[in-house]
Amino acid sequence: MADTLVYRAEGEAVASGGDLYGFTVTEWELPATYPPFAALLFVPTTWLPLPALKLTFLLGNTALCALLLHLSCRLTGLRLRAPHLCAATALALWLEPVFQTIVFGQINLALACLILWDLTRTQPRTGWRNTPGKGFAVGVAAGIKLTPAVFIAYLFLTGRVREATTALAGFASTVLLGALVLPGASADFWTRRVFETGRVGKAWIVDNQSLQGLIARVTRTADPGLAWSLPAAATATAAALLLTRRTPAATPTDPHGVLLAALTTLLISPISWSHHWVWCVPLLALLVAEGRPRLAAAVAVLFTARTFWLLPHQGDLDLRLPWWQQPLASPYPLLALALAALVLLPPPLRGGAPQLPASSSSASTMR
Repeated sequence: MADTLVYRAEGEAVASGGDLYGFTVTEWELPATYPPFAALLFVPTTWLPLPALKLTFLLGNTALCALLLHLSCRLTGLRLRAPHLCAATALALWLEPVFQTIVFGQINLALACLILWDLTRTQPRTGWRNTPGKGFAVGVAAGIKLTPAVFIAYLFLTGRVREATTALAGFASTVLLGALVLPGASADFWTRRVFETGRVGKAWIVDNQSLQGLIARVTRTADPGLAWSLPAAATATAAALLLTRRTPAATPTDPHGVLLAALTTLLISPISWSHHWVWCVPLLALLVAEGRPRLAAAVAVLFTARTFWLLPHQGDLDLRLPWWQQPLASPYPLLALALAALVLLPPPLRGGAPQLPASSSSASTMR
């Protein structure tokens, strides 16, 4: 649970008035990389003995996996009874991104749940368009880990301006709170640390399942430069165009649009560690809901195979992989690119209306 130790160190830095971005912990010398607002949330991690804290993260992430499944079903209109939800949770724990989130003591499941809950929540009487504060939690999620900010763009692109504006207000609130409580750390982060992408880790190692990681390994260069930035920009532009072409949703949230935004985020981020790909859970729920059991099974196998962990990756071996090992080293970005073309494109580009279950409009009443 190396990341749990980083969170605890961040909380201690806030509580003691230490340098939030000047320390490293664990044998891997991991620094703090989140905005100051996140560090404020980590202060309670200092209140528990370390064994109790690790147990809390273990049980909490297991419960969040079940919650993510529940929210994914609500997003896609898939109905699961309680026994089936428990069985699905037990299986989902073995998906590599979920498993690694638990092993590292990460917060990916919490962020995904926060986003899905906000995007799909609704009021029984007023309807989803008039749900008070809808979008605010998306902004808070972006204030914790920045990358969820893509969902704010998603709201704008799909015509949900009121929710997008609320999300921006939520994000601004986190920045303001961080600046009020930690002015020095806030100035340091927003003027310096936020631009130090290398601070997060080496982009070329197999742990990084983003486009940059794929291209760095294929080109055998630690800094692919334009070879990465141009495809990333093209991917973001294509996703934006696809989202704007979608018709206004009659239900609270279009699952194809949400997952297209999620996969785009994971692809274009400089670094998307494998445990960031917990969005495989709602992806699998969507494939099952749309009656694609074989594709869902194939995707589930891919997310449990852990092929990149089986490759030699000590030192700089990640940059010297032979051609036939490249697909094994980058299964997640390759899958995302394929699915974006085959499954998640807007209905006009796929030749028909989205084939959602008949119950989707009633079941998706709520990332």
